[in-house]
Amino acid sequence: MAAGGTRARADYDYLIKLLLIGDSGVGKSCLLLRFSDDSFTTSFITTIGIDFKIRTIELDGKKIKLQIWDTAGQERFRTITTAYYRGAMGILLVYDVTDEASFNNIRNWIRNIEQHASDNVNKILVGNKADMDESKRAVPTAKGQALADEFGIQFFETSAKTNHNVENVFFTIARDIKERLAANADQKTEAPQAIKIKPNKNDKPLKTKSSCCS
Repeated sequence: MAAGGTRARADYDYLIKLLLIGDSGVGKSCLLLRFSDDSFTTSFITTIGIDFKIRTIELDGKKIKLQIWDTAGQERFRTITTAYYRGAMGILLVYDVTDEASFNNIRNWIRNIEQHASDNVNKILVGNKADMDESKRAVPTAKGQALADEFGIQFFETSAKTNHNVENVFFTIARDIKERLAANADQKTEAPQAIKIKPNKNDKPLKTKSSCCS
């Protein structure tokens, strides 16, 4: 599933668009910054509308170019971000393990995915800020895993601050998408050719009635 263009094919084998969604303040931008630039900032700046980063990784001998879109979690920006669902190949649903409301809203975000995204989009559940003191934790790991199991998706707890599981999350969803794209390409290759039926020379053409005289 190489991208079109000679130069593009030399740069990467797959172009994968990912989307980060979740409530405002759960750490979507921090996860993206950690993965793309290996950096972290404690200053909180709300994402206005949409932002994206690009990182190229290697998986199973293939170069994967990841285009990762960071969406605003605030309600007033949701009409902007819904336009980005349709082209997404993978979606990371992010909540804050110290904020139960952000976890409960994951169901709403999943409904948004069902309404706006492609049916075969890959999804992964991410509980961020796992480095926080256990006394501040509001969502147990088991609860996050149970929700992921309910929707049949993978689950990770991460920390953008300590870089815990961040690479693992992005590599996991990228690998799942790559395998899906490769399988779809194989199916197209193996699809039977359409059989053309040549008319018999002895067959007489059918007479048609004029519609104006019916």
